[in-house]
Amino acid sequence: MEYQLIRSARRTVALEINQKGQVIIRAPQRMPQAQIDAFFESHQSWLRTHLARQQARMDAHPEPDPQRQQLLLDQAAEILPQKVAYYGKIMGLRPTGITITGARTRFGSCSPQNRLCFSWRLMEYPEDAIDYVVVHELAHLVHRNHGPEFHALVGSVLPDQDRRRAMLRE
Repeated sequence: MEYQLIRSARRTVALEINQKGQVIIRAPQRMPQAQIDAFFESHQSWLRTHLARQQARMDAHPEPDPQRQQLLLDQAAEILPQKVAYYGKIMGLRPTGITITGARTRFGSCSPQNRLCFSWRLMEYPEDAIDYVVVHELAHLVHRNHGPEFHALVGSVLPDQDRRRAMLRE
């Protein structure tokens, strides 16, 4: 197995796997190559496990063709505002707006201006998972972190939040 080495002014060595499944090691400028190689070798088990997980996710959710992307985008534009309105009413919350994107690494986000953003890729998941992301982002209108109060708010609307969140990892 090969890796890409990126040296920088950091103090520690780190291992990551990017979206394409490439292994990257980030290391301090002056760390000896032998020490980097030893670090890489000592993490082979972790790498195999996480590369296999990533491959399974990619197999379960392959990149849709342009026609399917448009279908999912249309579906998201129709369904997500309705869900935001429904759960927003229950929670007593209202965002300033909703944006649909093609983000690959996050299903939703909340801007400092209280605008919610959702990826159309979320439409490939079960409805319970979609509802979880909507409630999660609405909760960020009140709590900008993932602290106990945040989880309590999400749990007050979706008591099975852990089960729903797990669906997003499958």
